Amino acid sequence: MEILNTHSTKFPCSIRVVCVLGLTIVLLTLLHGCSIQKTPAQQPGKSDYRRIGIASYYGKKFHHRKTASGEIFNNNLMTAAHRTLPFGTNVVVTNLANGKSVKVRINDRGPFIKKRIIDLSRAAFRKIENLRKGVVRVEIRVVD
Repeated sequence: MEILNTHSTKFPCSIRVVCVLGLTIVLLTLLHGCSIQKTPAQQPGKSDYRRIGIASYYGKKFHHRKTASGEIFNNNLMTAAHRTLPFGTNVVVTNLANGKSVKVRINDRGPFIKKRIIDLSRAAFRKIENLRKGVVRVEIRVVD
């Protein structure tokens, strides 16, 4: 009578353990690599952050709607939308044509139109340009 051996004799037990441990380490290393966030060349939010581009303002239909930060948008407050700056960041927006500036707080995401770098509340836009203009070339810089 022959007894069936259920254990593989192809590899000794110690080699199997080493292989399993090796594969586990490789898998964990790959997973860890996927979780690391890459740091942008210039961290948004630092006081040396400056950009030049086009600013616009929110339409009336957004008044009293929820922003990406969870706040209720108010067109009468000094707030703005930016694609990447952290919520709560204070930014000075300067109209490059007339030198007028306004300080706003980032509380939303946008603008979603190419070449625009910031969407201002109507009240903030009014401080630097007439609303009839609609868009204006500005410099934005982060302040403390």
